[in-house]
Amino acid sequence: MNFDLTDEQRAIRDAFARFVDEAVAPQAAALDEAHAYPRALMDQLANLGFFGLRYPEDAGGSGLGLIEFALALEEIARGSMSLAGAAAMQSLMGTKFLHMLGDAAIVERLFKPALKGEKIGAICMTEPGAGSDLGGIATRAGKVDGGYVLDGRKTWITAAPVADFFTVFARAGDERKLTIFLVERQFEGLAVGRAIHKMGVWALPTSEVAFTDCFVPDSHRLSREEGDGEAHLRKTLAEIRIITGAMALGVARAALAESVRYAAERQQFGKAINRFQAIQFKLAEMATELESARHLVYYAAWLHSAGRPHHKEAAMAKLHATEAAARICDQAARVFASYGYAMEYPVQRYLRDVRFTLIGGGTSEILKLIIAKELS
Repeated sequence: MNFDLTDEQRAIRDAFARFVDEAVAPQAAALDEAHAYPRALMDQLANLGFFGLRYPEDAGGSGLGLIEFALALEEIARGSMSLAGAAAMQSLMGTKFLHMLGDAAIVERLFKPALKGEKIGAICMTEPGAGSDLGGIATRAGKVDGGYVLDGRKTWITAAPVADFFTVFARAGDERKLTIFLVERQFEGLAVGRAIHKMGVWALPTSEVAFTDCFVPDSHRLSREEGDGEAHLRKTLAEIRIITGAMALGVARAALAESVRYAAERQQFGKAINRFQAIQFKLAEMATELESARHLVYYAAWLHSAGRPHHKEAAMAKLHATEAAARICDQAARVFASYGYAMEYPVQRYLRDVRFTLIGGGTSEILKLIIAKELS
């Protein structure tokens, strides 16, 4: 077994690490506290080619795999989870279905500009009565001449206030199944509703989105056939879980690094606290959890890139990495003690932001059910 990165993979990781150290980390706290979408940093990520890393070259991308994408995203999350969440939405969930299912006109007018950061995409699945339960989705798409009319309400839509287009899951025809639609910002009947104020990722806006008699032309039904939405979604879920695990690795790395630094500086009882066994044990446990999570995430990414079965491993990677990262961030706050509760140190932001990774791509409880089903 070879755990070495290729020269190209190391170059990608190092390039994004430099970008984070020079451009992201110095302003991460101010960006968070301003509750402002990181538009300038997103433009810089577009210039670095991040949004197209995993798309083929003939579509305007770099033709790389999930390992390279995860390496870059882990570095971004190390600097800012808000930026990582925005970047992940733009380069996977917000654009994947356009590339996979959109016609040539949609690809040229929306998908390719999105890879350059000129258009922002979002995905609309979650509803007030449907989160993990896709069967609870109530948004309807009624067939009319030339297209469909959408009616329904979505919630927890990442980047909705700034999005130019939305990939929407709704029921059409056989209402037991989901169909995928593309809705552009200017379509009459689409309304971005109230903002959802969150405990973390403050620079990544989240809102409700409503569709009221919203006409969508036939050309914007992304599904090849009515009712094939869940089949297409299943092809993407493993990727979502792996990259969510990579984001968790990034914030956990930041929390561990801050803890190691602080423990070497903080003096108590006449010596640095990293000389106390209680602190040494915490740091050792945090480092071990991080390393085990890293192996699971990149093993799942390697399986995906190799075209091998990986749905169970993706669920395991997301489950372990996000839960481990949550524990690492909590332990970091304990190393800092009262200063872990102070806004002047970044540990409180890591502790708030890491919970973002526990939700997207399936809760831990759902992932455990998926893993158990695979075992049987």
